[in-house]
Amino acid sequence: MREPTPHGTWDGIRRAAHQVDAATPADRDRAVDALRAFAILGVVLGHWLVTALVADGGNLHTASPLQHLPRLAPISWAFQTLAVFFLVGGHVATRGYTAARARGVPYRTWLVTRLSRLFTPVAAVLALWTVVTVALLFSGTDYSTVRTLVKLALSPLWFLVVFAALTAATPLVTRLNPLWPLAVVLHVDLLRFGLGAPQSLGWVNLAAGWLVPYTLGAAWARGELERARAGWVLLLGGAAATAGLVLWAGYPASMVGVPGASVSNLDPPTLAAVTFGLTQCGLALLLRDRLRRTMRRPLAWTAVALVNLSAMTIFLWHQTAMMATTATGLLAGRLPGLHTRPDDLVWVAYRLTWLPAFALALTVCWTAFRAYEHGRPAGRGRSRVVRTGHAPADRPRTAGPRRV
Repeated sequence: MREPTPHGTWDGIRRAAHQVDAATPADRDRAVDALRAFAILGVVLGHWLVTALVADGGNLHTASPLQHLPRLAPISWAFQTLAVFFLVGGHVATRGYTAARARGVPYRTWLVTRLSRLFTPVAAVLALWTVVTVALLFSGTDYSTVRTLVKLALSPLWFLVVFAALTAATPLVTRLNPLWPLAVVLHVDLLRFGLGAPQSLGWVNLAAGWLVPYTLGAAWARGELERARAGWVLLLGGAAATAGLVLWAGYPASMVGVPGASVSNLDPPTLAAVTFGLTQCGLALLLRDRLRRTMRRPLAWTAVALVNLSAMTIFLWHQTAMMATTATGLLAGRLPGLHTRPDDLVWVAYRLTWLPAFALALTVCWTAFRAYEHGRPAGRGRSRVVRTGHAPADRPRTAGPRRV
């Protein structure tokens, strides 16, 4: 048997990409899928770059280079992309609910279908980490280490809970003006930072803060943000507000939590995090046409489609992949950029070299658990993530990644 040549392999990849491109419905807004893919990958890379598991004796504890190198705060500006994900989520949910109503689909059926896509993959994560936690405790592993690992592994679940709540509220918030939840965030921060109200009041912003980009996505679905002016207002207004809050109101420059910091912009969301999210949403809206043109290229579209097909698997397992790499590395000793304190630029350079290893570990997780994202055991039936139809001979068969 002849071994495939690099040229032959590349030709095969291109043929497959053209097949995916041809099978995608013509009316699909590929910019939406591209924005979702970029948002997911931004979160993954952000966690891999700013989350360190430091080996201290026989224990592991979390640390962050942002804790020791505050000049690296702009890294969080590039990789804290949750607002874009909620923007896309609000857009897709509003369009999906409107279409379901037009077809006479009951709200409950629509909601159960959407939430099952979110939470079916969670069962695999919870099952594995239940076993791992029990095994670690029985093996005598220090409780603080076990707690650190479990907290990191399950940290993505908070996002799913908020996203599910907003999805369930879609019929109520589909026409809500984004200024209303923005006003709630403003008043909550004024009360807790300016008037001495309990800090626990900030958890109101967990819903109100992410409701802002979600309702912007709903407005986009209604056709209210099609003009470039809307994107520029959000981009420039959000950037100016964020700069003012950081420079003159004492908000942290980092848009993610930093261990040891007195205030986190993300846990719960602050006004600065929300205005920064408006900046990101404005940029996303301005890039839509360019993304649509770029996604006409079969290879670019196929890459985005593959990320969207496995979005939940990537999101749920990326922390586990990082921890698996860290634990495996301990067999070779205390490795720089993996187990050492993230307190200098040397650590950053080493961490960048570990990213391919994290990606490889995530690929292993993806291979093992991607079937659960589609609600079926591995090897049984065709994935529901691709829509297919048997069309008449004069109509092409269509396929495309589902919307989450």
